[in-house]
Amino acid sequence: MTLRSRPDRAIRRTVLVLGAVGLTVIATGAALNALWLLGIGVWAVIAAMSIELVYRP
Repeated sequence: MTLRSRPDRAIRRTVLVLGAVGLTVIATGAALNALWLLGIGVWAVIAAMSIELVYRP
């Protein structure tokens, strides 16, 4: 078992926050029937997934 360093935790926290914000914006966009909010939310989730795929500690 290894201890994660601070940058690893910061990236993990960034990915989780970006994903949560993206999903919240998607849900809000779906509730308000606003495609621009859906688009912003989808791009936030795509960014979170890209960071997770590229940054593998």
